[in-house]
Amino acid sequence: MIETTALSPGLGVEVTGATDLLDDALVARCAEALKWRGVLLVRGANLDDAAQLAFSRKLGEVVSLGGQEIFKVSLDPSVNPAAEYLKGTFHWHIDGTNDEVPIKATTLTARHVAMVGGGTEFASTYAAYENLPDDERKRYDELRVVHTFEAAQRRVNPDPDERELAAWRALPPREMSLVWRRRDGRRSLAIGATADHIVGMAPEEGRALLDGLLEWTTQERFRYTHEWQVGDLVVWDNTGMLHRALPYDASSQRTLHRTTIVGDEAWA
Repeated sequence: MIETTALSPGLGVEVTGATDLLDDALVARCAEALKWRGVLLVRGANLDDAAQLAFSRKLGEVVSLGGQEIFKVSLDPSVNPAAEYLKGTFHWHIDGTNDEVPIKATTLTARHVAMVGGGTEFASTYAAYENLPDDERKRYDELRVVHTFEAAQRRVNPDPDERELAAWRALPPREMSLVWRRRDGRRSLAIGATADHIVGMAPEEGRALLDGLLEWTTQERFRYTHEWQVGDLVVWDNTGMLHRALPYDASSQRTLHRTTIVGDEAWA
């Protein structure tokens, strides 16, 4: 018998009792739970790459980069050539803030886990916005924010050389509403490590506002921390959830396999 249990009061749901994750009725139920709870967990799913891709395709079109649909998340350069950039994922972020249409959802399966650290945290920008005082919601509704890849990378490397800086700035900035008015009527916050500045606001004032909003959004009541076990499947709504990896030793062999689902709603 399939059952669902809340992972935390504010977000997340665990699915138990599922024997066939590719069953259309089950996938539809998972998609609905994901919409309203933001994070979906199936412990011990033990999906191989083919099964993970098949499940992902039930949720939408899978992103392919250079012909690759499975991305290996590891700090080991021999496993992941982009390992150095992954250090930026230790900070709260939303994937695709520099794209016109962000990723819709992400799936991760755990192949190796760290003995110490290496969990993944999520925070609901839906719940954070909905629980703001009325006067703050009205203020933020009118603001626009600029996201840059550079802003996130400077958290890891605050003193880049010219080559690094040029590479970061090759990805153009993206301006959007601080409050994302969704087509279904809900609203979420466009914040995180890539949030560089507020349009028309003094840098110090804008930075204080963005830092304060991030602190508000990532408080415990809007947050869920996942401690990985080998075989876990976790799926999240990238458009409404901040996420970050908790630090772990690069020698731990922690390896997750990731797929990403093509988005269908542009930033406002």
